This record gives sequence, C-alpha cells and structure tokens, in this order.
Amino acid sequence: MFKSSHTPLADRMRPKKLENFLGQEEIIGENKLLRQAIENDNLPSMIFWGPPGSGKTTLAFIIAQQTKSEFVKFSAVTAGVKDLRTIIKKAEENKKSEKNTILFIDEIHRWNKAQQDALLPHVEHGTIILIGATTENPSFVVRGALLSRCRVFVLKQLSIEQIEIIILQALKNKQDGIGALHVEINNKTIKTLAQMSNGDARIALNVLEYSCSVSNKISLAPSESPVGDSNEIKISSDIIKQAFQKSHLFYDKNGDEHYNIISALHKSIRGSDSDAALYWLARMLEAGEDPLYVARRLVRFASEDIGLSNSRALEQAVAAYNACHFIGMPECNVILAQAVVYMSRCKKSNDLYVGYEKAKQDVKQHGNLPVPLHLRNAPTKLMKDLNYGKDYKYSPDCDYQENQEYFPEELEGKKYI
Repeated sequence: MFKSSHTPLADRMRPKKLENFLGQEEIIGENKLLRQAIENDNLPSMIFWGPPGSGKTTLAFIIAQQTKSEFVKFSAVTAGVKDLRTIIKKAEENKKSEKNTILFIDEIHRWNKAQQDALLPHVEHGTIILIGATTENPSFVVRGALLSRCRVFVLKQLSIEQIEIIILQALKNKQDGIGALHVEINNKTIKTLAQMSNGDARIALNVLEYSCSVSNKISLAPSESPVGDSNEIKISSDIIKQAFQKSHLFYDKNGDEHYNIISALHKSIRGSDSDAALYWLARMLEAGEDPLYVARRLVRFASEDIGLSNSRALEQAVAAYNACHFIGMPECNVILAQAVVYMSRCKKSNDLYVGYEKAKQDVKQHGNLPVPLHLRNAPTKLMKDLNYGKDYKYSPDCDYQENQEYFPEELEGKKYI
C-alpha cells in the first residue's frame, strides 16, 4: 500500500518554466510581448482571460518562479479589502527598497466594484503589479478604470492533441506524475480522456488520477513504485467514462414499471396506435400518476416525434398541460386522452430529434469550439480591438442572400436536418 500523496496530480505536473508550457503560442511564443516581459522580469499589470484549464494560473506560477519581485497570490473568493491593505502596506515597504510586488488575484471577476476600486490607485501608482485571472469577459467583470491600466491576454482552450500530450507527460513522469505506477492505457483511451476533458488540462489529469485510484484501489504517490507486474493499473475507456459520469436517481421506488409504462405510451403514439396509447394512458392515470408528468412527456413527444411535420402538435401539448394544471384529476383525464389521440394520428417526423442528436455529438466530440470572430458580439472597445464582429454581413442588408459561414471552422458545411 502506498502513502497518500496530498498534492493533486494536476498541481504536481504544473510546468515551472516557459519552455515546458504547452499551448498559447499567440501570446508566449518566441518574440511575443508576454514572453519577453516574463523573461526580462519587466511585467505590466495584466489580465489573463481564458477558459478553465487553459493555463492562466500556470503562467502566474511560472512568473512567480522566475521573477525577482515579491510574488503574492490570493483568491478573490476568500480574500477581501482587509487582506489587500496588508499586501499594500508590504508593497509600499518593498517600493522604498526598489523591489516590485506582483499581486496575482485568481478569479478576479468575483471581486465586486468596491473591492476593485480599492485596488485601482495602487495599480495606477505602481505600488503593485496586478495579474488577474478570469474565465469571464473582463469587459463585463473588471472595472473600466482598472481594465484600462492592464494588458489583456486572451488564452485559448487547449486542443485535444495538446491535452493528449499533457496526459502522456503525466503517464511518463516518475517524479511528479504517475510514471512509477505502471499504468496500462492505450492511445484510444487517452484520446477519449482528452476529448471528454473539453480543453481543460486540470480535468484531464484529475480524471486520470481518479481512474488510477479506483482501478487499483490504492493511494497514489509519485515517489514509490509498485512491486511486480501484478500491481499494474489498467485503465479502459469505460473506466474513463464512468469517472466523468454523474449519478441520476429515479424518483420512486417502483421506477422500472413506471418507466416501462411511460415508454409503452410513447412508443404507441409514435407507432400511430391510438387505442394502445389510450390503454397505457389509463394504466398510468388510474394508478395515481401525476397528470402533469404525463402532460410534460407529451410536450416532449410533440417536438421529438412530430416536429415540423405538424407544428400544431406542440400547441396541443402545451394547451393540454395548462388545462391539466387548471382542473386536475379526474376531470383532466379526457384532456390528456385528446392530446394522446391527436398525436397518435399526426404525421410523424423525428428530423428535429435526429438533427439535435447529431449536433450534440459534435459538441461532445469537439468540445467548446470558439465562436468565429465575425459572429461575436462586440459591445466594448476591447472586444472590437480583438476583431469581434469584424466583417459580419447583416442579413437584411444582403436581402438574406449573404454568403457567410455560421459554423466554427472545424464544422464548416455540416448538415443536421
């Protein structure tokens, strides 16, 4: 049995030098402003804006390792103005001895107006160098006066390939990673993990660590290795998927029969058998089923199995739900019967259902693909400077004949319906 490692794998694998940092070449590549600023230890106040797991905190950690300035980190979730006063007092002392103070505020978007205002004069006078990290649009969550005194660096979501590299590094690294644990995992499973992590390196490493733990029922420790091949940890795609799952509970103790009957009702309507549909409806209502539950299922059915082949079906379903809400059982039974028979006799189409499932699959496979710049909203100067909304063609001006792409680049030309 191994001794427990209290430091999560994601933190142990955090790069300590710029040359080991993966991704974000647009801002820390060779000869880029931020890279030069870090290497020369001559940093401006700045905001790191990007999705979770893209490297905001890691960049701050690298700066902390390389700077000669005093580096102070706290979270906007737990620290307030009182904590800020203590830091400012120390920063003023540092300034007298010509030493800079870098203040890193994680989740700076959680600081309110008054807290950000308390920070502003000290950034303006150079008492501190601010590095703020946020997943939110700084145009909306950072005070304009404070934002104008900071450089904004936009970090992008990591690609599947980059996440795969990070996973492989953790698997091979015996000192900080899990290379000493003899993990058996194939390339397909690594890709599955990378895809499901949705561009978040921390999630990928957390799930990998958890999967190792539950697979071998041991506590992970990077410094010790198992003895013999019998301690090999095998991780499959199924284990990875289970590690991502959230549990869902049925709401009654007779769940199987309940869901069997609602399934029979749904499939009878889909098969246009109004008589069988009425039977299953009666089975549910006479057993004491909540009529509003049935009505909600009919609302779903109207779009899933009828859809645009008869758009009035959704109107009928919503009307039935409202009527059941007004009068309740037993009088509402005939209202539900009307909706069930109407939908049974409707022409059917599942184009909407199939189309949405295809779109959902692309979302799962490709994760949060960035919105093309020309489709983004640009209400602030910062966003316009970043080319948000540039070259967008306004449909009415083009008589709705514009030649314009509305998909992310990776999905151009896709057809779902």
